[in-house]
Amino acid sequence: MEENGEKDPSLRSSEVTSGPERAPHRSMFRAMGYDDEDLSSPMIGVANPAADITPCNVHLDDVADAAVEGVDRGGGMPIEFGTITISDAISMGHEGMRASLISREVIADSVELVAFGERLDGLVTVAGCDKNLPGMMMAAIRTDLPSVFLYGGSIMPGEHGGREVTVQNVFEAVGTHAAGDMTDEELEDLERNACPGAGSCGGMFTANTMASLAETLGLAPLGSASPPAESGARIRTGKTAGELAVEAVEAGRKPSDILSRESFENAIAVQVALGGSTNGVLHLLALAAEAGIDLDIQDFNEISGRTPKIANLQPGGERVMKDLDSYGGVPVIIRRLLDGGYLHGDAMTVTGRTIAEELETLDLPPDDQIDATFLRSVDDPFHEEGAIKVLSGNLAPDGAVLKVTGEDDFRHVGPARVFESEEDAMETVQNGGIASGDVIVIRNEGPQGGPGMREMLGVTAAVVGQGHEDDVAMVTDGRFSGATRGPMLGHAAPEAAAGGPIAAIEDGDVVTVDVPNRELSVDLSEEELDERMEDWEPADHGYDGGVLRKYGDLFGSAANGAVTNPAVKRDD
Repeated sequence: MEENGEKDPSLRSSEVTSGPERAPHRSMFRAMGYDDEDLSSPMIGVANPAADITPCNVHLDDVADAAVEGVDRGGGMPIEFGTITISDAISMGHEGMRASLISREVIADSVELVAFGERLDGLVTVAGCDKNLPGMMMAAIRTDLPSVFLYGGSIMPGEHGGREVTVQNVFEAVGTHAAGDMTDEELEDLERNACPGAGSCGGMFTANTMASLAETLGLAPLGSASPPAESGARIRTGKTAGELAVEAVEAGRKPSDILSRESFENAIAVQVALGGSTNGVLHLLALAAEAGIDLDIQDFNEISGRTPKIANLQPGGERVMKDLDSYGGVPVIIRRLLDGGYLHGDAMTVTGRTIAEELETLDLPPDDQIDATFLRSVDDPFHEEGAIKVLSGNLAPDGAVLKVTGEDDFRHVGPARVFESEEDAMETVQNGGIASGDVIVIRNEGPQGGPGMREMLGVTAAVVGQGHEDDVAMVTDGRFSGATRGPMLGHAAPEAAAGGPIAAIEDGDVVTVDVPNRELSVDLSEEELDERMEDWEPADHGYDGGVLRKYGDLFGSAANGAVTNPAVKRDD
């Protein structure tokens, strides 16, 4: 803000607030209670997807209010506006899940439109449920306005039978119940106690994974991911984000000044060290595409192969985000990886300091005071390699993504059980139709073929809940929830709708899942696959119009992030 009350003409908002010709515009602002001091200040948009359709977002008005207060306290003009959310948990397991990935694109598009149309100078992008997070970060990158990412925080764990539980346990209990190993009363009691309040799902599922990666990328302040949703620390984080957004505008510090190839390599290292969601692969590829940074799906293999897994977090482990918060949050992971030489310490952050410099400003507990059953050192990790693996072969030439939640040396060879949709597979699983050794293949669920690339936690959890965590594998061109565990491979590319080999598989074909050798193949020759595809035609997903058809037609390959922005799509 200028001392004489006049707005800095270099600020984009001067286009709607400065000069006699903007008197009508100022009149509109005055109708909403803004005064002369506001109108001479940087305009900071606070994008808020608060909604009563998911506990992840039900409290976000409080978080956004804190950000608004921070903007005001920092000398900015806060302008709050809304956008959509989809509850991944509530849309899971039925047709509605097709909306989930599309919501990432709608969020990015809508925030970009508001920022563009209203001539905002900067952003605080607030997020709760899974697709909010990449959508908000994509918008910040696309607009390249000085921006601060603000996570809404995670839910506290529930309690059932004397142990801490999350919604993951409820999904898996559905399979246990179907197998006759859990009573109606036990399932209902678990249902009533698993989710005790507001916040995103508590394990290292997709929301907490992406919040952790936002810190590592430098788009969010260090330490901002882990405070629980319903805590004073979360509100303080919101106020800090608002103040920092004004500071970023005054410094002219944009996402393009922060993000680099090194930022994304850091993010992948943290993802695989934490055991983060496979969705992180899809979203990091999309964010890199928006930022114009060259990132390939095979980069995840290379970085995971040299980065140890050091955290014991659900779904592969036992602990949840509030446990990580009690030890200092994501920065303690970053510190261990940085000290071990696994991160680029000179990568920039939203504060204007490097990630190594930013760590020095934090009051973190000494490593020897952190429970070694929860966080290991890089010299004594839970696994020598990170949790994310990309397998490829004649079944997925462009790769398929696996999060290892068991042993690194997993190898499985078995007959394919082919399903044309998630519903068909779920019915068979619930009826006990899957046997030890099977490889469940679910196709026509990719970004184009679904359309929308559904997550399939219902199916994977039912398989695990029936005792098949280690002896049944799954392959799909769709996605998995961050809560999925077991040998489940998603994002198989090219997808069936694009004529990928997964479209040619038949019941009984022998499929090999070989994690050590990163192989996903079917026992068919190239000639046999080509012959089967001679008369192939893509399945009709049945959506002739509307948002599903529109975005289904726009989606690119999962191997490139499933982006829709025509400026950044690669040739798939």
